Amino acid sequence: MTSSPSPTSRHTKKQLISGWGRTQFVSSNLVEVGRSNELDQITSIFSDSATRFAIPRGLGRSYGDAAQVAGGTVIVQPDDIDSSTIDENGVLKVSGGTSLDAIMKKYVPNGYFVPVTPGTRFVTIGGAIAADIHGKNHHISGSFVDHVNTMQLAAPSGNFNLSATENADIFWATAGGMGLTGVITMASLNMLPIETAYINMETRRAKDFDELLSVMAGSDADFRYSVAWIDCIAKGASMGRGVLTRGDHASLDQLGPKQKIDPLKYRPNSRLVAPPWFPPHILNSMSVRAFNEAWFLKAPQLRQDQIVPLTSYFHPLDGIQGWNRMYGRNGFLQYQFLVPDGEEEALRKILEKISKAKVASFLAVLKRFGKANSGLLSFPAPGWTLALDIPVGASSLSDLLDELDKDVLEANGKLYLAKESRASCDTIKQMYPKLKEFSRIKEITDPNGIIVSDLSRRLCLT
Repeated sequence: MTSSPSPTSRHTKKQLISGWGRTQFVSSNLVEVGRSNELDQITSIFSDSATRFAIPRGLGRSYGDAAQVAGGTVIVQPDDIDSSTIDENGVLKVSGGTSLDAIMKKYVPNGYFVPVTPGTRFVTIGGAIAADIHGKNHHISGSFVDHVNTMQLAAPSGNFNLSATENADIFWATAGGMGLTGVITMASLNMLPIETAYINMETRRAKDFDELLSVMAGSDADFRYSVAWIDCIAKGASMGRGVLTRGDHASLDQLGPKQKIDPLKYRPNSRLVAPPWFPPHILNSMSVRAFNEAWFLKAPQLRQDQIVPLTSYFHPLDGIQGWNRMYGRNGFLQYQFLVPDGEEEALRKILEKISKAKVASFLAVLKRFGKANSGLLSFPAPGWTLALDIPVGASSLSDLLDELDKDVLEANGKLYLAKESRASCDTIKQMYPKLKEFSRIKEITDPNGIIVSDLSRRLCLT
């Protein structure tokens, strides 16, 4: 039997941390687990008498307080891409701390892409499963866990092998469970074969909300990927106008002569670095209105067969290191919700309220969701999801978002826990009716309630 390493074999430091929105900084004991005997190290953290509360943390891209615990222990795993393997069927076996960024850098040149990616590649495998991330292809491909075959979970009560058939109840509690069932140390998933590192993209401008929804509902199924930027400040006849970009992986014969020389070339770089300090209130309704007007007019009425690199289509903001600092010292939050199919008028009502309030969000993204999976706390379900990045500071913001919560509830919708930072326990309880079942299964992996986050405390998840 392998003995557990002593706490001194791990790198521990007290640190102020926050979510990506930089709104709630707390002091935690950050424990960086090494590559050697990772499972034993995590087990020893849970069994250490000094560990009162603990939560795993990936790369900190949850916007709110999901991957932090004030006064507790935060577990950070190594990015161990070198230990990953892929078989002849495209099944990737990879450690939980490995990032999508590292996976793409290694495997895109070999003709494989991740099955689902959010708007950033700086997400770990463990984080992707814990948030059951979705991308521009949910209407076709579902969410991340739909492509996961197996997981290994390190929990206070022991170690578990998980799949849809083995310990299935824990598997589906872990999918979207925000890290509250344990630490994912390993996973296997189905990668997507590709011929090139490019997307064949269509760009289409929609003059108003009705046109945008009509085009998306009518033809999104023809594209693997689809996402719309919405001008949330536009009013009147232009309310809900947007720019829709859709596409699929480009085939070799669709590339130009120069691109065909190295069709799987993939070298993502951050070309810019956001300064450490931005003037307060630089993002306001006037500056965002000007940006939105320019962005909308810049888009073509219709452009098809544009060949663009993967990074340009999926991760444009990753090209700016520290872009979250652009919102100033007060930080920002992301308000992401979904409403089911048939509730398009509720979506219109919410968008009208946002427009009327002049919410300064230059990043507002609309996508369509396909069918839900069995994840107890997984977010996606058939319908529409809108995500808005909003600077914190306006005195009326809290009241506005509380009102929007009620509208989402009335439409039988819900908020995304990975982005959430201010809702109430009662609101989330109504949006996630399987919370009791989740809590019952969590008691199997964590009977003494060691795994806790500021999010789970605030929203009464455990």
